[in-house]
Amino acid sequence: MTRVFAFLFLTACSGGTPYFRDLPATRVAVNGSVFDVRVRNELAEAVRVNAQYAPRLGPIRDRAALAMEHVSGCPLLDVLGDAAVTVGVLGCDRELGEKLIFGALILRPYQCVDYGYTSGYDYQVFECTPY
Repeated sequence: MTRVFAFLFLTACSGGTPYFRDLPATRVAVNGSVFDVRVRNELAEAVRVNAQYAPRLGPIRDRAALAMEHVSGCPLLDVLGDAAVTVGVLGCDRELGEKLIFGALILRPYQCVDYGYTSGYDYQVFECTPY
């Protein structure tokens, strides 16, 4: 019974927040963090689904941003959240995105290598470094 409860609890964690919950997720790994990414309109959500010891928001935020950019195909204008769930404002419609964040623009100069669906993983794997 305990195992069933633990399984249900863990699967509930990656279900997404209410605004994104009914959307399918795309699982992406970036530099050791694994995210379920969902996109709706001008927003994207990245829910970190792997265990990491004491993650700080700084590195997780950048990794989540890269995952959301990859899945949406849009640049991100801003990212908010914590080490578990982040929401990004997409810049596909730059004018609308900038209205959402009142003109604040964050640029991310990263170069990523796409390792594709490597053996042992059922999601895409990226390694990203600043340039």
